[in-house]
Amino acid sequence: MNENKTDFDVVVVGAGLSGIGAGYHIQNSCPNKSFTILEGRDAIGGTWDLFKYPGIRSDSDMYTFGFPFHPWKNPKAIADGASIMAYLNDTVDTYNLRKHIQFGKRVAASNWSSTEKKWTLTINDSHSGESRTITCNFLFMCSGYYDYRAGYEPNFPNAEAFEGIKIHPQHWDTNLDYTNKKIVIIGSGATAVTLLPILAETAKEVTLLQRSPTYMAVLPSEDVIANTFKKILPNQLAHTLARWKNILLGIGIYNFSRKWPQIMSNFLRKQVKKRLNEDYKDEDFTPKYNPWDQRICAVPDGDLFRSIRSGKAKIVTNTIKSFVKDGIELNSGEKLEADIIITATGLKVQLFGGMKLSVDEKPLELSQSPAFKGVMLSDIPNFAFAVGYTNASWTLKSDLNCIYVTKVLNHMTAKNLSVCTPKFDHQNMEQEELLDFDAGYILRAKHLLPKQGAKAPWKVHQNYIKDLFALKYSSVKDKYLQYS
Repeated sequence: MNENKTDFDVVVVGAGLSGIGAGYHIQNSCPNKSFTILEGRDAIGGTWDLFKYPGIRSDSDMYTFGFPFHPWKNPKAIADGASIMAYLNDTVDTYNLRKHIQFGKRVAASNWSSTEKKWTLTINDSHSGESRTITCNFLFMCSGYYDYRAGYEPNFPNAEAFEGIKIHPQHWDTNLDYTNKKIVIIGSGATAVTLLPILAETAKEVTLLQRSPTYMAVLPSEDVIANTFKKILPNQLAHTLARWKNILLGIGIYNFSRKWPQIMSNFLRKQVKKRLNEDYKDEDFTPKYNPWDQRICAVPDGDLFRSIRSGKAKIVTNTIKSFVKDGIELNSGEKLEADIIITATGLKVQLFGGMKLSVDEKPLELSQSPAFKGVMLSDIPNFAFAVGYTNASWTLKSDLNCIYVTKVLNHMTAKNLSVCTPKFDHQNMEQEELLDFDAGYILRAKHLLPKQGAKAPWKVHQNYIKDLFALKYSSVKDKYLQYS
């Protein structure tokens, strides 16, 4: 429907979870605004369409990871990738959003003109390679935070010596046959923890090689309380109650972890020990950091621990001395034989899909633009972004960002305004790192990320209740927001 149209009130970039949510909220709350969703790939879903590795699943419950406006009906709260994609497609079709999505359209550059009060977007067609431009009054970036072209892989010593198959989960070959193969997974995050049990079902043996451990929490794949709600209550009410139960539980666990880290550390390790018994080794499950300095890995129904107890999988905590033709030599002197090495070593952070951003043809240095309420950036007019939490479900925060954007749009319409620009007070407010989070991909990208202010509304809370009042129930009139 939008292929031939060249000017919109709003352009949303990205048709993953955030972009779908943005489309719903704009359509629902700003019915008179024209909008389109530009998606560089040929399908919706973002991460969930890109990643094809075995066993891919959510590491958050679907009542908080799903949309508040579209109930999650599947009995499994920790869902596999195919179920999540089915849910996203159902959402898009239920709310008739597909007609607004332009596939194969990658935004290469965006420039704001203060004279015209518009963004001009340079779009490359992913198939023909042709470029064209479109304009909009408001630009909403929902493109996630990492590079879809390549995952992060360290420079492993002597990596070229390995004669087997080396593969990164972001580029999984769905034709890869790992039956009866010896597999080494390098990494200790959610991807590695997800891969191990599914590979162990058919592989000869699977070794998870980690430089340092990560905290793991055994969770039921089905939420008994949520499923009880669904049996006795209408869908939307059951979904809302389950969502709030999990929101409050998540906030409580996070705050407890930060206040009493040693108690939480002992609890998590005790649960693992109970599952593994004599197979438990403290050095494999005792991280060097406190719980929630990095995300805690979910282990649905203890599947990883069952694989270890079966004898088909193990965890090794050590560092790599060198790749060799048939595996990896460790600094401990041990050798891990492998037919396949999987480098589950993380993501490369990339802001706004790699798009070049400028104001009046002047390129922007995003690290110099503090984030206003975690939604907009200082000195960039009519521009917003949707990102999620580091300590809870992505969608909880991205959905609030979408709501706040529609409030700004409606305020500008009601007051006959065309421009909204956050302005940070550089003289009277200190800046801090945007994310208080020690995950490797965040630490590697600190120089790229915007900053935050030392106090509200420039402080990013990482707390849903606080953000609910800061974004959904607050006024969009603010001394730091300049309208014109």
